[in-house]
Amino acid sequence: MSKYFIFILIVFIAGFFIPERFVNNRYHPDNENVVVENTISSSWNKELTEKYGLAPEIIQMALKNISELKEKNLIKNNSILTIIDFSRPSTDKRLFILDLKNEKVIKNTLVAHGVNSGNNMAESFSNNQHSNKSSLGFYITKGTYSGKHGYSLRIDGKNIGLNNNALKRDIVIHGADYVSEDFIKKNGRIGRSFGCPAVPVEENQEIIDLIKNGTCLYIYHPVLNPTD
Repeated sequence: MSKYFIFILIVFIAGFFIPERFVNNRYHPDNENVVVENTISSSWNKELTEKYGLAPEIIQMALKNISELKEKNLIKNNSILTIIDFSRPSTDKRLFILDLKNEKVIKNTLVAHGVNSGNNMAESFSNNQHSNKSSLGFYITKGTYSGKHGYSLRIDGKNIGLNNNALKRDIVIHGADYVSEDFIKKNGRIGRSFGCPAVPVEENQEIIDLIKNGTCLYIYHPVLNPTD
């Protein structure tokens, strides 16, 4: 029996004993406790779609990119994913914080878009400074600080030409009193920011502490959908 044939046989047999964490990218080899979810269970996918209205294509695009960002060591915690769905009006709870490991929605709340992005619907977006518009795409959360809006969270855009000026533009997550049900009752919509994804004041610290320091944020709008 040739040495080459023996080598091939050993490789073939060894393939049956590879630990699950190395198969299909489900577990990252340097951290067995953090799940890299390329897919989610059909039951949770159905819940996200039917109960929360998150379209399957939004979820799949987010999952695909969070895996790629983790492989490039750009995120520290890939079990938490935040999605902002700007296809919805500002009166909807369009911010979602997902626990991918345990397949549950941790938070679902209101979030503002930029004043020049639209009225109740966000329809125009920009990566330019002083545009006062929201920027779409994928972000990595950074550290926190206390500024003019109180406790705030920096976010770093990872898509060149789409959101990579976020840090220069001071696009951050912060609380705002115009993001509230009371404001909606009086004005028919929530207030608008200068481009920041502002959240309700009373939920601000909880949201920031859940997603700070290296998790993925995906700000979606149908203009991001691939065209044929």
